[in-house]
Parts: sequence; C-alpha cells; structure tokens
Amino acid sequence: MQYSIRQIATITDGSFLNTPPEQADIEHILFDSRQITFPASSLFVALEGRHFDGHDFIKNAFTGGIRNFLVSKEINSTAFRHANFILVQNTLAAFQKIAAYHRSQFSFPIIGITGSNGKTIVKEWLFQLLNDDFHIVRNPKSYNSQIGVPISILQIKGHHDLGIFEAGISQMREMEKLASIIKPDIGIFTTLGEAHSEGFPDKVTKLREKLHLFKNVKTLIYRRDDEMVHREIGNWKSEIGKHTNLVSWSTKNRSASYFVEKTNKTKTGTEITTNYQLERSEIPHQQIGIPTFNKSLTVHHSPFTVNFTDDASIENAIHCHVLMHHLGYNDDIISERMAKLEPVAMRLELKEGINGCTIINDSYNSDLNSLKIALDFLNQQSTVSTHTLILSDILQSGQPKEKLYSNIAKLIIEKNIDKIIGIGNDVATLNDLLPENFNKLFLKNTDLFLEKINADFFNKEAILLKGARLFHFEKIANQLAIKIHQTALEVNLTSLLNNLRVYQQHLLPGTKMMVMVKASAYGSGSVEVAKLLEFQQVDYLAVAYADEGVELRKAGIQLPILVLNPEEVTFKHLIKYRLEPEIYHFNLLKKYLHFLKSFSKKEIFYSGWHWRKLSWTRDADQGL
Repeated sequence: MQYSIRQIATITDGSFLNTPPEQADIEHILFDSRQITFPASSLFVALEGRHFDGHDFIKNAFTGGIRNFLVSKEINSTAFRHANFILVQNTLAAFQKIAAYHRSQFSFPIIGITGSNGKTIVKEWLFQLLNDDFHIVRNPKSYNSQIGVPISILQIKGHHDLGIFEAGISQMREMEKLASIIKPDIGIFTTLGEAHSEGFPDKVTKLREKLHLFKNVKTLIYRRDDEMVHREIGNWKSEIGKHTNLVSWSTKNRSASYFVEKTNKTKTGTEITTNYQLERSEIPHQQIGIPTFNKSLTVHHSPFTVNFTDDASIENAIHCHVLMHHLGYNDDIISERMAKLEPVAMRLELKEGINGCTIINDSYNSDLNSLKIALDFLNQQSTVSTHTLILSDILQSGQPKEKLYSNIAKLIIEKNIDKIIGIGNDVATLNDLLPENFNKLFLKNTDLFLEKINADFFNKEAILLKGARLFHFEKIANQLAIKIHQTALEVNLTSLLNNLRVYQQHLLPGTKMMVMVKASAYGSGSVEVAKLLEFQQVDYLAVAYADEGVELRKAGIQLPILVLNPEEVTFKHLIKYRLEPEIYHFNLLKKYLHFLKSFSKKEIFYSGWHWRKLSWTRDADQGL
C-alpha cells in the first residue's frame, strides 16, 4: 500500500491534531513500538485492547523514528515535533476502513474461506494448486482476525490477479466487518465445530454469523453432510444469498453437486473418486474474470490421489478439488496437482540445534511480509546474541528485483541480523546491497549448502530458515537439528497464545494476569514461553525457585517475576535480579526484613516499578 497522510485522514474520517503536512507517504502500518522497521514511511496505529493501550507507547514509537500516528485520544502534538496525528473515533475501525478502501481499488476475483477448522489448510493448498496460473495474494500464516485480515488485504499490489483470504471470528458482529474488507466473489465454508463457541449463544447463531462473509459471493462451496449446516445455508440463500450459486459436495447424499463415490486409503495416501454434474449455465467463473480451462463439464468419474489418510485432510482436499472443477480445470490437471499437495507448516518451528544453536524453521514459503514476521519471531524468541538468516530467492514478489532486495537489505540491518547465507541466484543481489564487512555467504542451491557447510560453521546462534518450497530447506533443518532421541516433544506456541487469549476474554478490563512458568514452563521451555508471554504483555510471571527467575533475567526477560519459594540463601539473588518473593510465614518475613537492612532503598528500588513500602507494627506474640 502507499497513501499520503492526507489520504489516510480522508479514508478514516479523521482530523489532524496538528497543521496538516504538505507531504508524507505511508507504506507500512505498525502496531508495536518494538517492531519498527521503516519508520519514515510507517503509520503507528494506537490500538486499545482489554489489557493494553497503544497510546501508552506513542513516545516509544516517536523515539524509534515514527512520525505519523493514528489515535483516538487527544494528544499534545506540540510535544512531538514534526509528527502528524490523525484523531479518529476508534483506531481499529479506522484501520479496517483503510484496508477496505485498499481492497476497493482492485477488481480481480477473491476467494473467501471461513469455518471452524481447516481454513488455513484449504487456503494454503489452493495456493499450491493455483500458483502456476495466478499471481496470488493471501493471508500470511493464520492472519484471519479483526487485525490480521486488514493486514493481509493491505498486501494487495497491482500485479496480483487472484486473492485467497480466510476469516475467523470469536464474537458476534465481527464477520460483517471482515466481509466489508474482503468482499469475496467465491466462498468456501469448511466445517462447523466447537472452536470459539464461547462468543456465541449457540451453534446455529455462530453459523449464521460466519455466513455474513458470503453475502455478496457469486458461488458458495460447502459440504452438505451436516444437516444443520445444509438447512441454514438453504435458509441463508432464500433470505440473503438469492443471487448465489450453491455448490455442495457429500459423502452421503447423491443430490449434492458433487458426490464422493469412494475413498480408498492406503499406507501412503488416499484415492478419492467423485461424481459430479454441472451444466455450463451453472459455471460462473467467466463472470468474475477467471480464465476457463475446460468449458465442457458434464457427468464424470474423477479419481484423484492425495498423500494423506486422515479424515480432516481428505475433507480439506475435496473442498480444493471442488473449487478447481468449478474454475474449469480438467481432471488430468487436477489429479496431477492434487497428488503433489504438501503438508502445511502451520507455525514457525522452534528446534534445538547443533553446537548450542536454536533453529527457527519457516521453510514453507518466502515473501517480504512473512520474512518480517519471521524476523520478529527470531528477535522475540532468541536466547543467544548471534542471529543468522538462511534465505532463499523470493519468488513471484511482483517487485523489480533491485527494489525487492533493497528492501530486504534494509530489513536485515534494521532487525540486527549478524550473518546471512543466501541460497539461489537472485538472493545474491544482497551481496552488493549489504555493507562490505557484513558476514555473508551466497550459494547457488541447497545441495551446495549441504555439501560445503559443516557443523563447525555454526556455534551458539539463532538460525532462521526462510525459504520457498522448491529450495527444500527442510533438508537444511534436518542437518542442523540435534538428532539424539527418536521421541521429541513439540510445543505449539500458537496454541499457547490462543489459550492465553481465551483466558483474557473472560477477564474484566484492567484485571492483571500472572502466568506460571515454573519447572521450565512445565516442560515447555521457560525462556521461550516467557518471551512469548512478555511479547503479549502479560503483567507478571511466577516461578517456583529463585534460580528459575535468575535464568529468565539472564535471558533478557524484564517482566515482574514472583518467586513462590524464596529461601534465605537466595535473598541476594532476589535483589540482584529484581525478583519478588512470596512471603508466606512470619519467620521468613523477619529474615527478609533483617536482610534488607543492609541495603539502602536506592539499592533495592526496582527500576521502572512502583516502590511498595513495607510497614508493620510490633506484636507481643509475633515479635512484629
């Protein structure tokens, strides 16, 4: 995106708190003052949440170089020289207006996906299946929320000719906002499950809310085996979607548009056979500008194979199969591409590596926006000082090579990367764009890396693998990861974050949250979990023993930390590392107060925290 600050004010119905500037171009949206990358062309949006207020971080953003702000509170703009402040009623709603306006500037077709499960898988598989024929824009990872969808939409550029966006909701009336931003032409409804049910009175209401995404679609694809879903979609069509062509599939009902005749599971995959019957008059792809690959669609037996055997993957694959048929692809092309579907990396993988290294594997795809996300994750999670990036060519960016890699070079420097290994032909452009003394190495292909780079090349580094699929960076991940045990514990930080947000939704505004990370976060990795929690701005951490708190402080954790079992021999560490003891009996309190007498208040003042003065009265029985 690129809009002037004056355009932003007009789009958001905002007013300037300062004298309107002559010129200021905005290319990036920023919500976190800790993630400043291109300050001169960024707009800081001061979001207000249940447990944070972006207005509290305006000073930090200004210090980091930001000069353009979107706010919903009166700000003394004179305290920020040469900064522009746009005042709006609600910053989130204003941000969504920017995304909706940006979407309105493009007319190519959009596929919108919602449901309780499978949204991200279907989106990513459609990308795999259609990427040879279109320049596709889509949500990075699972960016499907009230903030994630607008961020995704703002990625749209002039070279794109197909969009695939997923939308998720957890509360009433959220989908209406996302629908006005995405404005899909084709809809896919995956499943209706229990996820996020706490925000809705019942499943029927949740389904109806989700269907708001499809109010203007020309075609809606869904599975009709859930009778309640089928009934409600029928009601929706008669009331709202009268212009919508319903395309259903089923494993039970032959009256569906597509009937799954059989699924033959083997040890390595599943062969699926469908019967379908669509008249040419029912094919709407020409209406939305999608090219026709095969205009003659009649009754067929259409077997295809996928390399998965679980029911969820089979269902997701059939959704994709139906869409491809709807777009006019012939059976041979569908079968060929479906057989090549690969598992989707749903999250950044964090692994223990050789020589004390940490491996962050994001080797599924590579684009500028996902690179930014991965680099932020690297800075958030890393417990070592040396940061290494292994990067492949970035494919189908739509930008001239010089501009693309110039932006990447700036990003590498802004994010404090110490070493880069580039793999591919185009990525070698960085050799001339990075400083001459920068630690850099460029190789033609992944096999050359595996041949020339041995274990001694890395030592106590955080290594981010960021590569397009065809570079097969999973081979590098396997070479760098420690291989000691056949059994491994995988910790899904995305699920942990989701659990945290569920708890936060049930708290009253202003309620503080303390999270227990004792015993290495119950085996999940105390430092990694603590860094995630700190990034999400929880209020307190708690550990069982002082040495656990010391470990977190040495790893750079700054949150207040409560020690549940303080011992007299650890009192010095409590002061040195700013740990707060839980005092649970009078003898311990007496010992701690006696210990504190040897320090001045200045020595035990916790920088940035409020000093809580201890007071007590002498009691004949207790001695206090």
